[in-house]
Amino acid sequence: MKKLFIAIGLMLALIACKNNNTKITNHTAHNMVMNDVYYTCSMHPQVMLDKPGNCPICGMKLIEVKKGGEKDDNEVKLTDEQIQLGNITTDTIRNEAIGDQIVLTAALNIDQRKINAVSARVMGRIERLYFKNLGDYVRKGDKLFDIYSEELNDAKQEYLLALDKQKIIDTSLISFNAIIKSTKNKLLLWGLSENQIKEIAAQKSTTPVTTFYSPISGYITTLDIKEGEYVQEGGTIVRLSDLSTLWAEAQVYTSQLSQIAMNAVANIRFPNLPGKEVTGAIEFVNPEINPQTRITLLRVTVPNYQNLLKPGMPANVILKEKKVSALTLPSNAVLRTKTGASVWVQTANHSFKNRMVELGVEEGERVQIKSGLQVGDIVVITGAYLINSEFIFKKGANPMAGMKM
Repeated sequence: MKKLFIAIGLMLALIACKNNNTKITNHTAHNMVMNDVYYTCSMHPQVMLDKPGNCPICGMKLIEVKKGGEKDDNEVKLTDEQIQLGNITTDTIRNEAIGDQIVLTAALNIDQRKINAVSARVMGRIERLYFKNLGDYVRKGDKLFDIYSEELNDAKQEYLLALDKQKIIDTSLISFNAIIKSTKNKLLLWGLSENQIKEIAAQKSTTPVTTFYSPISGYITTLDIKEGEYVQEGGTIVRLSDLSTLWAEAQVYTSQLSQIAMNAVANIRFPNLPGKEVTGAIEFVNPEINPQTRITLLRVTVPNYQNLLKPGMPANVILKEKKVSALTLPSNAVLRTKTGASVWVQTANHSFKNRMVELGVEEGERVQIKSGLQVGDIVVITGAYLINSEFIFKKGANPMAGMKM
């Protein structure tokens, strides 16, 4: 009988231990489930707590988020609140007729072929500058600067001396015409005009300071000297730019080069001058492509009627093309950086992945997608920049970093 009681006691002890182990296991599993979620604020995602409650920053109710839901390094998962607050909408990509033009962003620059330097013909000291500001307009024949030059003064004296000797001892045996011509040519080569030389002969005297006049018209783009400074022979005084034509220089992605023909006619529009449009031919496409931005330069010469156009103004270069049937997206859906272009594609409910795309022609507010997407892909149309910011915040890197087409 005593042995029976001992056996029953052992059996009860085993059952108790089993139940206790089951409770411990269940408790551990419960804790693991609890650890699979955290609570955050839709407005302040940096808040991550292990219990529900209110945001310590703004007081909003915290939302539950499952851990480990974003396994793809290029994928980001958003909550309902984030999607609503970010106004994130999607659309299914499809084929549409697009074309008829390529729109390139450009800026107006000075036509480098129409920049002229006005230099000093002799060494001397600049006594006076008649134009002292960049952007001043100088007409041909305007006084430009006064210079004191000993060499020039000596040459003027030689010319007067030759004239005097001709009057005194000019005979059939001795002629001073060659000497006068030689001294006069020296003055002409040093920049004096015919009128200035005639005035020296008429007055029979010279002044220590000589005035030089502008040989061309243009706007001052550089002023390399100040009053009182010395200039060497050939030293530049000013550079004058003729702005009757300008260069519209546009940035072109390598993916667009195949659609652009040399000498093609382009329409140029100016956002700062609504309604104004001029035409010009493509004169130059830079053969060198920047390896970091994959962008090259295209140039169109633009006539500057009435001088309304100014260097530095923005412009749009529009090239006509045939309409094509292609995958298209709203332009705002595309994120553009110096390394290329990308969009956010919905991969699952509330999950989005960044994808590189190759752009084609643009028309109005839509852009052609040449590669990177296919018919039926669901693409983020509005709020792409917010998703991008959320990705950078969570992953600590730009989704396009290191990606290539």
